[in-house]
Amino acid sequence: MLTLPQEIYDAIVAHARADHPDEACGIVAGPEGSDRPVRFVPMTNAARSPTFYHMDSHEQFQVWKEMDSRDEEAVIVYHSHTSTEAYPSRTDISLAAEPNAHYVLVSTRDADKLGDFQFRSFRIVDGEITEEPVTVVPTDGDPVGAP
Repeated sequence: MLTLPQEIYDAIVAHARADHPDEACGIVAGPEGSDRPVRFVPMTNAARSPTFYHMDSHEQFQVWKEMDSRDEEAVIVYHSHTSTEAYPSRTDISLAAEPNAHYVLVSTRDADKLGDFQFRSFRIVDGEITEEPVTVVPTDGDPVGAP
């Protein structure tokens, strides 16, 4: 199960909508081994594509170096799909290199209406996809309705 604060949930959705029609991407860092997402880090999609994302390699190197120095890891790796459902593609599966991470996908295919969107989380280990429930918690820590 993925549990994340409302402000991080909102930030991921806002980034996905802001970058539409291109795919957005980024991570949420947290203390190593905690499975606790605490620091939202939007990344640049170097591909600038509506069908593919590629984190800028220089930016990614800097972010991973910073996480290392802060004893953090990527708790969430997220990106958006602009015209398909929020489900990992074959490319997404092949790029899933963080076995402990939650892979969050946001579908912005209906973003022009600023209405419906999908926010889903998956574990991807050795090519195996497992969807998991998402719980959003406010600052006080009490769960709110799952998106």
